[in-house]
Amino acid sequence: MSEGKNSVTYADAGVDIDAGNALVERIKPAAKRTDRPGTMAGLGGFGALFDLKAAGYEDPVLVAATDGVGTKLRIAIDTGYYDSVGIDLVAMCVNDLVCQGAEPLFFLDYFATGKLEIEAAARVIEGIAQGCEAANTALIGGETAEMPGMYPAGDFDLAGFAVGAMERGTALPEGVSEGDVLLGLASNGVHSNGYSLVRKLVEASGLDWGAACPWGEGTLGAALLAPTRLYVTPALAAVRAGGVHGLAHITGGGLTENLPRVLPEGLGAEVNLDAFALPDVFAWLQEQGRMDQAEMLKTFNCGIGMVLVVDPDRAEALSALLEEAEERVTRLGTVVAGAGIRYAGQLA
Repeated sequence: MSEGKNSVTYADAGVDIDAGNALVERIKPAAKRTDRPGTMAGLGGFGALFDLKAAGYEDPVLVAATDGVGTKLRIAIDTGYYDSVGIDLVAMCVNDLVCQGAEPLFFLDYFATGKLEIEAAARVIEGIAQGCEAANTALIGGETAEMPGMYPAGDFDLAGFAVGAMERGTALPEGVSEGDVLLGLASNGVHSNGYSLVRKLVEASGLDWGAACPWGEGTLGAALLAPTRLYVTPALAAVRAGGVHGLAHITGGGLTENLPRVLPEGLGAEVNLDAFALPDVFAWLQEQGRMDQAEMLKTFNCGIGMVLVVDPDRAEALSALLEEAEERVTRLGTVVAGAGIRYAGQLA
């Protein structure tokens, strides 16, 4: 051993194992609140276990989804408001799963940063737990990666992974036919897509995140961080009630790109834009960018976060069921012969 040199630790390289352990202990109660039938173990193992039989499945098919929050994270980091991006992360994954007809069962997260700040990380992961609890999805594992030199001070990134199940033979879309009715569920705002453009438009407006929101209460930053709506519980209730042929989560690409994903070859949709009002946040963004209608409809959700394609004979009953679940439901249009989305009316 050489003389006169101090020993070097992992902490000297910028990785604090004790901080990581402290974070796990901090978030265990939040994760515990997400337990559901099928959960087998808490956080801390090398892998996460889940019992499909205990969850009530006899002949299950697994469905998996992964996503992130995109550059909406930049606003959260710049404002220090971390509490809702975890909800976004969960929603972006589980809302996709339900479109396949699957019930989301469990969730894992990946949190990466240059230097772990326990308070900020805990607020993010507690938001993830909040989203999981609302979607009846167990938070059963994850990874916190402290990687000095990879991220600037204060920055972090998120990824989420959700696994769900359905009984064999119940996958959606199925049975979509000409004449089916389109039911739109209202969004909470911009959700988690299009934020690279949103940030560009805010910069061009000359406002900062702390400025008064031009279309509502509070600050501009807080308004744009409104979390993605979780549609899992009402959507699954509608599926189980019968008559749902397909669901489309309206994310990047808007109605224009996402609705065709659940329509069979040779079928398209007629959408009446006069059936719903363009929320104020989108009207403001459209004004700032002088964006035409076609660009808005293929960039943003424009106020519709999920679309159900339903049997026309079940449309009224399903609308009532969804409204009882506190969803704002719009009868958007119908499935028609011929590919593509045809819009009538104007966003306003």
